[in-house]
Amino acid sequence: MFRCAARITPSVSKRAKSVNVSFKTFTRGEIAHLVIDSTGLKVFGEGEWKVKKHGQERRRIWRKLHLAVDSNTHEIICADLSLNNVTDSEAFPGLIRQTHRKIRAASADGAYDTRLCHDELRRKKISALIPPRKGAGYWPGEYADRNRAVANQRMTGSNARWKWTTDYNRRSIAETAMYRVKQLFGVH
Repeated sequence: MFRCAARITPSVSKRAKSVNVSFKTFTRGEIAHLVIDSTGLKVFGEGEWKVKKHGQERRRIWRKLHLAVDSNTHEIICADLSLNNVTDSEAFPGLIRQTHRKIRAASADGAYDTRLCHDELRRKKISALIPPRKGAGYWPGEYADRNRAVANQRMTGSNARWKWTTDYNRRSIAETAMYRVKQLFGVH
């Protein structure tokens, strides 16, 4: 968990390229369901209201925070801070490699529906709960989790039934973790 007595936004903005936050997870053992998501953090720049009212006057600097959260304990298991041009799927393997605990299943949104992400999950023997993109096709080979989701999407016309049967809604716990982190940093 992150522990901080004061807002650290100025520290992050000055050292965003070299910030290395080290923290230990408190729980041990297997993770039944890991939920993954990312959010943008404004490191430097004008507020949204001022930009809307007066237009953008100078450039704003953003970073992307990627989090992996245990859906049972709501504990942030691992985190990664990247530049805003790094896609979610590019940051995914590094995020998964940070944890050395056994993970049974991992949920992420459709931005992670790439071979890179599915290959990383297969390598670590983690069940993938990633909804396929609209109109997705089958992938040949060892992509059983994804191909089942694609088959369900084609049969029902959407991912709704698949999301309900796989308990995909637990992914919203990652959104809660994002809210907690933004409150800690003072981002409103």
